[in-house]
Amino acid sequence: MPAFRQVGEKQLPNPVLCMAWSPKRDLIALANTAGELLLHRLANFQRVWSLPPNENTGKEITALAWRPDGKILAFSLGDTKVVVLCDAEKAEILHLFPLENPVSCMHWMEVLEESSVLNSFYTSEDESNLFLPKLPTLPKSYSTTSKIFSEEKSDEILNLLGEVRLNILVLGGGSGFVELYAYGMYKIATLPGVPGTCSSLCLSSDLKSLSIITEIRSAGNDPEICYIQLDTGLLSDCLPEVTRMARKFTHISTLLQYLRLSLTCMCEAWEDILMQMDLRLTKFVQEKNTSTQVQDEFLELLLWGQSSPELQALLMNQLTVKGLKKLGQSIETSYSSIQKLVISHLQSGSEALLYHLSEVKGMSLWKQKFQPLGLDSAAIEDAITAVGSFTLKANELLQVIDKSMKNFKAFFRWLYVAMLRMSEEHVPPELNKNEELFDRKGKYFNVERVGQYLKDEDEDLVSPPNTKGNQWLKFLQESTHLKESPLLFPSYSQKSLHFVKRMMEGVIELCLQKPAEVIGKSVKQAVCLPLYTVPESSENTPRLFELPSLYNDKKTNMHYGVFCMPEISPCKLYLLRKFTDPFRPVPNALMAIDLSNVLSHSIDDDAAGASSDCVYSCQDARFYDDETLTVVLRASEEDNRGRVLAQLPLGSALSCEEEFNWDPSLRLDQQSGAIPVKGLVLENQWRDLENMKAQFVAVNGIRKVACVLSSNLRHVRVYEMDVEDEEDEERPESQNASSDQDGLEETPAIQGEAEGGETEGGGQRSKEQLESGEALELS
Repeated sequence: MPAFRQVGEKQLPNPVLCMAWSPKRDLIALANTAGELLLHRLANFQRVWSLPPNENTGKEITALAWRPDGKILAFSLGDTKVVVLCDAEKAEILHLFPLENPVSCMHWMEVLEESSVLNSFYTSEDESNLFLPKLPTLPKSYSTTSKIFSEEKSDEILNLLGEVRLNILVLGGGSGFVELYAYGMYKIATLPGVPGTCSSLCLSSDLKSLSIITEIRSAGNDPEICYIQLDTGLLSDCLPEVTRMARKFTHISTLLQYLRLSLTCMCEAWEDILMQMDLRLTKFVQEKNTSTQVQDEFLELLLWGQSSPELQALLMNQLTVKGLKKLGQSIETSYSSIQKLVISHLQSGSEALLYHLSEVKGMSLWKQKFQPLGLDSAAIEDAITAVGSFTLKANELLQVIDKSMKNFKAFFRWLYVAMLRMSEEHVPPELNKNEELFDRKGKYFNVERVGQYLKDEDEDLVSPPNTKGNQWLKFLQESTHLKESPLLFPSYSQKSLHFVKRMMEGVIELCLQKPAEVIGKSVKQAVCLPLYTVPESSENTPRLFELPSLYNDKKTNMHYGVFCMPEISPCKLYLLRKFTDPFRPVPNALMAIDLSNVLSHSIDDDAAGASSDCVYSCQDARFYDDETLTVVLRASEEDNRGRVLAQLPLGSALSCEEEFNWDPSLRLDQQSGAIPVKGLVLENQWRDLENMKAQFVAVNGIRKVACVLSSNLRHVRVYEMDVEDEEDEERPESQNASSDQDGLEETPAIQGEAEGGETEGGGQRSKEQLESGEALELS
């Protein structure tokens, strides 16, 4: 009895483009042609959540990758050239960054190298917690229409760093585009000189090399598939320094996002309350036919105690005395909220930024260790100065808020008195005072001065702070030496907080770019092996699933590649091996596995007259673990045996002693006859995939699971690979739903859990499943 147990099956409404198993849990992520990202549980293939396409991110998912701890899922979008980091628990977008080129493949690996230096860093990395206060949680969204930023999400943003151990997200695309991102956030290298379009990537866990499968096109010829190995020795040689630097820069990237969200919360607090009064007064001006300014209307009321009929109607009918009190309380509350955000969030985040940048500057001064990585102390000093300017601007905003609160209180007290007089009511003597409330230099009502600091514009402030009489500024202007001192942060008194924030982000971005350029230039091509050509007739095949596939054996420090050459040898599977040290020769670097008679048939098969010489070809192959390959096999047309899921042990194939002498002047398919061939016969590590035109497979050897996808990209089955199958009557109902081989290709499977996750154990079709079936029948 085969040792694979089917635990779920589903007919999906949209074709699947990408599949990726979680490295830590029995969860599989799927991306479909509708731009949805779906997460399903192994048991019954139950949907956990779905993330619909978003206009702010994109609608064309091109690749998937899990962070090694299984908490973050990365996906790339081809239409917007954006990479998104998504929380696997809540389906929330935590971080995204734009790219110059669309991504065609990605790989997220974890460094497993150990050293005393690294271990000491792992234990002391959180020492910043000893010196810095914990960043407060961002408040829930102030806006009733915007629910983008929630309290729970801000907690996840602070946890974006994950584990201290270094992990690297590798991105590949067209035109030789390859970039490495430490912790999935900080670009640590841009690799130039990679030919063609990347279709598969694998960075070794010891950081010594990067294996790439590329597709190179030339005019008039079929696309050529090549295996390339890049020497990333600098990352490996400087692993402790790379880890320290990357961790600090990732801290900085996270803090910048925290400051952006804090500023967004401040803008919402201001817009919701203070814009109400701005809109009322602006509407009042627009409805008037005269050119009289709002200040003039209120100044006339202040000086002569008389108001125009329009202003009186606004105050007495629309605003009212009761509404005036309520508006005053709302504005005071709003100002207090902004003030708290500045003190607890902007200032705390700025202090943490200064702390981490100062530590990075200290690293840059240790030239023996960090200069090869491209740390530039001058650029880091500029970043520290920019953060200091942002802190000064935040402090300036605090002073403006304090003064604006006093102005508003005085304004509302005076307006309250004026409205009492209009209604001919008694005015208490303690309220009968006049104060200077208006700025006649401006062209609009200008008691409120906070909003100009929160507007994301390049223009100067309309009402900058009055610095006349400031003895410190006067002292600086008169001091020739202090005026140009690098120890003093420039204040940018004419600019808004948003402007200074954007300037700070730009300077820090320049600071972050230099190491990526230096490390990228150190990477050299060590191996380039042309494998075979792809006929143009196969262009309709979904490239996201195509072989070759790559794998890194962490125990033996070996790169593996598996591929087929159906035009040359349809019944053979080829295995390529390279050490992660690109300059170390490999014995038996290339071999072929003969699939002609790979399966051993049972007595029942022989009794039924089945042929014992069934010939198979490989549809898809993925590395299950260091010693096993999971394959989907297809019988030849005359055999009519359908598709097979099998586990191929690689031990006997790797023990082949015959060497292959590779002629570098020829492609591999031009010398395939000389490749050593090893035959395999399986006992019980296979099973027929009945009623399914299986084409692709995704596996996770750690969790011992597999997911098979049909050729129409809509029909999936999931298996536990090391558990014996149950009896037929205990199998899911959908497995025996049709005796016709194509039955499930045209009819939605009946599942215990509806596609949308509404029920848990019922046997009825959901509305979504029925719609899926109708769509398939029409297609």
